[in-house]
Amino acid sequence: MKKETITAAAVLCALGAGFLACALHTDQPLSLSERRPLAQRPEVSVQALASGNYMSEFETYALDQFPLREAMRQLKAQVQYYLLRQKDNNGVYQVDGSLSKIEAVLSESSVRAAAEKLNRLQETYLTDSRVFYGVVPDKNYYLAEENGYPHLDYERMDAILAEGLPHMERIDLYDCLSAEDYYKTDPHWRQEELEKAAGRVAQALGVSIAPFSDYTQQTYQDFRGAYYGQSALPLKAEPLHYLTSEALEACTVHHYETGADTGVYETEKLAGKDPYDVFLGGADALETITNPNAKTDRELLVFRDSFGSSLAPLLVQDYQSVTLIDLRYVSAQILEQFIDFHGQDVLFLYSPSVYNHSDMLKA
Repeated sequence: MKKETITAAAVLCALGAGFLACALHTDQPLSLSERRPLAQRPEVSVQALASGNYMSEFETYALDQFPLREAMRQLKAQVQYYLLRQKDNNGVYQVDGSLSKIEAVLSESSVRAAAEKLNRLQETYLTDSRVFYGVVPDKNYYLAEENGYPHLDYERMDAILAEGLPHMERIDLYDCLSAEDYYKTDPHWRQEELEKAAGRVAQALGVSIAPFSDYTQQTYQDFRGAYYGQSALPLKAEPLHYLTSEALEACTVHHYETGADTGVYETEKLAGKDPYDVFLGGADALETITNPNAKTDRELLVFRDSFGSSLAPLLVQDYQSVTLIDLRYVSAQILEQFIDFHGQDVLFLYSPSVYNHSDMLKA
């Protein structure tokens, strides 16, 4: 009897502590580790109660705002990885401390659609330009197969693009990189490791890049990338480096959406939810880097995703301007309102995920 009383008291204390924690917990607007907004308490209304939407929304809210949610996420991830020996958590896997996310199903129709969109852009705006395209290798290209994880058929993707883009010159970057050239907790490549890749792009374009020995390496020590939160593993932060020089400090970046002019690096973004946004300020539909000390009067248009943010500053040496266009955020139909197309060099450079989900491109 005494044992049952103690057990009941312990259960009541645990429930009471749980209710107290929930009562004292302040709802959070977003999850920094997952980089997403958290559900907020739904409003009570007769219509919401009658339809059942209130309880559904409240369940989502309760799961998002649970006081020990982050600790439970980490515990679940560690049990799955280390105790149950599962190979991934939330589709994120780990190899020698480096995280990557599984993407295994190649959508051939999407890759063909991407090629068709690029062709339409060439026919509409770029008939007087030299046009190049490339694939930014993702981290899976270097990690997945040899460690037993499913991955895209990169050869098939390349073959479809080559067939669909006969009037563009391909730039091959696969042999310019390795798994070590990417952040451990993020999908992006590390700018300080791009000398070979940037050199390959510049060689194809017929320009030169500054030797990396000319740059000064700046460091932010507390970088935790997108995969850090998705994996829920308690991994250490890693350094994020960005390369500066007198030439880059003289450049300005015009952001068409806001009308603001900034430097190449927006260091205040290092304190934000995604420090990778230090490169050109992060996601932006349309922006132009102007180089007042360019060695030529040539101009470059780069149709890009987020990988282009850290690459573009390395290409400015011989260009008086480099304009970056992200068709995920701006429609190709309105580009003439902002860009005077007159035979600039043109580079289409996307990661495999964009080619594989080309419906995101507004072209």
